[in-house]
Formats: sequence, C-alpha cells, structure tokens
Amino acid sequence: MRETGLFFLYLAACLVLAALLTWPLLQAGWLDQDPQRVMGRLAQGFILIGLWPLLKAMGVADHRSLGYGAARGRLLRAIGLGWLAGFLSLVALALVLVAIEVRVLRPQADQGLATKAVAALVSGWLIAVLEETFFRGALYAAVERRRGPWSAIGWSSLFYALLHFMKPRALPEGVGYDWVTNWEIFLSTFTSPWQWRHLDSFTALFCGGILLGVVRRRSGHIGGCIGLHAGWVFVIQVTRHLTDGDDGAALAFLVGDYDGVIGWLAAGWIAVLALALALPSQPRTPRRRPDA
Repeated sequence: MRETGLFFLYLAACLVLAALLTWPLLQAGWLDQDPQRVMGRLAQGFILIGLWPLLKAMGVADHRSLGYGAARGRLLRAIGLGWLAGFLSLVALALVLVAIEVRVLRPQADQGLATKAVAALVSGWLIAVLEETFFRGALYAAVERRRGPWSAIGWSSLFYALLHFMKPRALPEGVGYDWVTNWEIFLSTFTSPWQWRHLDSFTALFCGGILLGVVRRRSGHIGGCIGLHAGWVFVIQVTRHLTDGDDGAALAFLVGDYDGVIGWLAAGWIAVLALALALPSQPRTPRRRPDA
C-alpha cells in the first residue's frame, strides 16, 4: 500500500534521526534522561515538525481530508455524542472486569479522584484530537482516495495498532549504554509490536481502529471519532486509578499487559459494536392498511 508505506517510511526516517542524535546528546551530558526516553521524545519532535509538509505533499492537508469538513455545530454535536458513547461503552467493560475480579477496587481509591479525572479528561481530548486527525483524518483520506473506504479503514486501523507498540524499549538491567546498544534500542522500536504477549492488546486496538474507521465512513468527518477516543481514554485512566489488576484471577487472560484494561474481552466487545455499526440499516417498509 503506497500511502501507508510513505507514512511508515516517514516514521522510520524520524526514528533514524532521533537515534543518530541520542548518542551525541547523552555523551555531551546535555540531558540526564534514559536513552530510550530521549530517543522517543526526539522522534516525536521530528514527526511533529515534518508532518504538515508531508501532508501537504500528499494532498491531504485541507480541512475535509483531515476530517473537519462538517459544519461546526454538526461537528461539535458529534464530538459530544461520541464522548458519551465512548464513556458508556468502556464503563460497561470496566464494570464487567470488576465483577469478574480481573480488576479489584483499591482501598481509599477515591482519594485524588477529582484531580485524576480532570487530568484524564484533558489528556483524553489531546490524545484523541492528535491521533484521530492523523489516523482517521490524513491517513484515512490518503488511502480512501486511491483504494476506497474499506481499505482505508483496514490500513489506518493496522497502522494505529502498530504505532501504540512502536516505542524504544529500555535496555535489560545490567546492560550498559554505548554506540552499539543505542542501535539495539532503535531496533526494539520495530520488534516490540510483534511480540506474542502483545497480541491481545494489539487486537483490541485494531478493533478499536475499525470501529473508529466505520464512524468516519458513516459520518464523513472525525467528530464522532474524536469523542469516542477521548471517552475511551478517560475511562481507561480513571479505571486504572480506581482499581488494580489481579494477575492471579481465573479470567486474567481477558486483559493484556498494555494497560491492564484492554485485551481479548475489549476486542470482542468493540468488534461487536463495530459490526453492528457497519451493517447496513434496512429501510422500514410502511405497513399496508387492511382493506375496509
């Protein structure tokens, strides 16, 4: 897929630049941070700096392509309804996880809840706007233009799931940092998504991407996608504040180790929602009045 390949090559180039700069920066003593953290922050910076020129070069830098082509009132209404839907759908999942004791309530969990809720609300909106503008906006539009909506949904969902695991990983304990291990950290960015232990969380994120893509296709904009995504992030962060995961629970396999909330159960639940939304609605046939 040409469009997805271009985005991936752009990401890889940003990571290479970050890896090249991480070693001299740390050797110079200008930064007192773990190398994987420095590399990740540098890569994010390069991605943000070059993203707009890339989108312009691909012809998807306009409002409609980015998913903001709807009227303001319609967009805001979709964002609000989307947040409510995202909140309710993940609260249902969280309640089930507590009921089956995969997650257990913390003692005095209400302490600091208001502060955490505000932080989760703000971070949820920021994450949702940035990620949805990129995945269901630019990437979706670029693929849809050449391959159609279902291909756009599939590829944007795959890329969305992959990028959640494409992060530089810390070196094993006892391994020193040098020029060689600098590149081991770099390579870990590309190997992490394919680890077997991530399959459940990866599948859940992929299903989430499918649902968001279906919302984008049906509405023609990303208002609902932003709302859904923000609602999900809010519930996940608050759930992790209020509860702890119990690895010894009989059904602990239903959640993954990505965040302790999403996993096989979330994948199945979101897949059902995506399927229900994707199925074409049948027009209602008016009843015929019996002859008098």
